Amino acid sequence: MGWLTTEGERRIYFEHYPGSRVPIVLLHGWGMSCRVWDTTLVALRAAGHAVIAFDQRGCGASDKDFAEVSIVAAARDAVAILDHLGIERAVVNGWSLGGAVAVETAHRLGARCAGLVLTAAASPRYTQVPDFPYGNPPGSTAQTVARLREDRATFLFDLTRAICATPPAPAVEQWMWSLFMQAAPSADEALAELDDLDQRTVLAALALPVLAIIGGKDAVVPPDVCREAARLARHARVVEFAESGHAPFLEEGARYRAVLLDFLAALG
Repeated sequence: MGWLTTEGERRIYFEHYPGSRVPIVLLHGWGMSCRVWDTTLVALRAAGHAVIAFDQRGCGASDKDFAEVSIVAAARDAVAILDHLGIERAVVNGWSLGGAVAVETAHRLGARCAGLVLTAAASPRYTQVPDFPYGNPPGSTAQTVARLREDRATFLFDLTRAICATPPAPAVEQWMWSLFMQAAPSADEALAELDDLDQRTVLAALALPVLAIIGGKDAVVPPDVCREAARLARHARVVEFAESGHAPFLEEGARYRAVLLDFLAALG
């Protein structure tokens, strides 16, 4: 493990597992931590890939009192960690809000980004506008943040139960809820950005391989959002997990890992 010091003395917690094959950065969803990727991480390491994962600002083991907690800040942190480690080329994989972070990270990396994986990603938009009817209602994340701040524990427990299309084992449910409960209220600032975030132009401009992974029963990010991301990307491969909700890597884990490793193998 390691620490990236930024914004004064505040620190970002990260993990770096060296490997001989193309490195991959794992970006967790809003309010979670890098621990949510543990089963994926094991498979990547076993296949020989270097893996980099970190807790975004306000989440997990990272400091909670950052002045700036945003999608752009998380992308800057991802690039800064790669720079700190001397990694010149990497694939970026983002889940949920982490998908928006992944798109911004890929944009900032430019030619250094070998590929982009969007796992049930909240990109290119999360909410609807006249020319994008695929997301959640306008203003929905502001309403979410308001409810979250009235009763954080209950809201996050209900969110945990909504992630999977089929209820997971009680231990998995409690584990996910415990990850959410590590996040500070400061993390809500990044969530609130999803009302206005629009990455359509950025995503369409990325000249790299994209793997769009869709949960067919996703109740958090409407599947049509992910389908539109794949349509916009220049070089996209789409894989739909018909029986999964918002977390295919947990709900159909063996297939998710196989699809991910196949995509990475094709990159050389």
